[in-house]
Amino acid sequence: MDGGFGAAGGAMAIEARWCARNYRPLPVVISRAKGVWLWDSDGRRYLDMMSAYSAVNVGHGHPRVLDALQQQAGRVAVVSRAFHTDRLGPFLARLCALAGLDAACPMNTGAEAVETAIKAARRWGHRVKGIPDGHAEIIVAEGNFHGRTTTIVGFSSEADYRDGFGPFAPGFRAVPFGDAAAVEAAIGPHTAAVLVEPIQGEAGIVVPPGGYLRRLREICDRHGVLLILDEVQSGLGRTGAWFAFEHEGIRPDGLCLGKALGGGVMPVSAFVARRGLIDMFEPGNHGSTFGGNPLAAAVGEAALAVIEEEGLVARSAELGAHLMERLRRIDSPLVREVRGRGLWVGVEIDPARVSARAVCEELMRRGVLSKETHETVIRLAPPLVIDRETLDHGIDRLEEALAALAAGPAAA
Repeated sequence: MDGGFGAAGGAMAIEARWCARNYRPLPVVISRAKGVWLWDSDGRRYLDMMSAYSAVNVGHGHPRVLDALQQQAGRVAVVSRAFHTDRLGPFLARLCALAGLDAACPMNTGAEAVETAIKAARRWGHRVKGIPDGHAEIIVAEGNFHGRTTTIVGFSSEADYRDGFGPFAPGFRAVPFGDAAAVEAAIGPHTAAVLVEPIQGEAGIVVPPGGYLRRLREICDRHGVLLILDEVQSGLGRTGAWFAFEHEGIRPDGLCLGKALGGGVMPVSAFVARRGLIDMFEPGNHGSTFGGNPLAAAVGEAALAVIEEEGLVARSAELGAHLMERLRRIDSPLVREVRGRGLWVGVEIDPARVSARAVCEELMRRGVLSKETHETVIRLAPPLVIDRETLDHGIDRLEEALAALAAGPAAA
């Protein structure tokens, strides 16, 4: 079956034959995972320093999440929202209480949560602000990543995300990320909302200037515009707070969540908002077959309980500070900048010396897995359950990889 390539080679060959080539994985075949560790098909162990883009904040195979999954799957997994269930209400009540918002629309993926936010903002702009139907504008940030749907990639500033996928929906204006003055200058009579990530993940863990979110909140209040934050990656403890907006003491009108909400075992997302915004939805005008199903609700509630009761937010803050301190002490000609917050850090590599992909491949050979973004940045985002000793192990391997690559091919 493996065509003489061995177990790993056979698996990669079969995937290459039958799977769309919309990813370029590292040459490793993962067959098992537990906590912060991954094992390949040959039994070699790797430290997970990526967490599936923050989807695995509570670690792989957390027993409380698996128990919730198994127990609920044995009762009822999926029923239509045409009926009530005993799982959805408690899950959303817990989520809204943590976010300090009024109600939520459950969905499946982060992109769906963002699409839900866009629909709610446009209808709010028309019904509440009086913007003519079909003319609502949303201000976004350059370098954004909010998902892969045609609406969302239409306002991306990355040419590769847009190439050949048009025509795109109008109604979006992009301004430089981190520039609150540019946001205010872009607001017009048809502006319904500002939609931004508090920290841009896919762009390379780009942290805006201090006070950026606070200024956006003031600007939106002054102009009667919604502030919607996409915390699909940054939310649920990743930055050392439950939500990145808490670092600046503000609260958005709407919040997009996903990834970690599924406890690392299934897709769960939600658009959480204040009552005047979430009430733009009425029976029949928005929905999802699987959104809010009882299995997802049970898993989501368990994931939130784990983060809260195991103190993972505080751990992210404490170990994140240690991670930044150690990375900034690395003396390597390959490193241009280290930036991030909590257990979410980007190490920018000098592309004139080596590619970020090469660093990730060298890390893989040393038993640590992560992934580059935009060819120049190494993402470091371990599960929040990691301990200090294991985190230091990962940092040591990165330091070794950088030293080997700086010394040349023979050393690597």
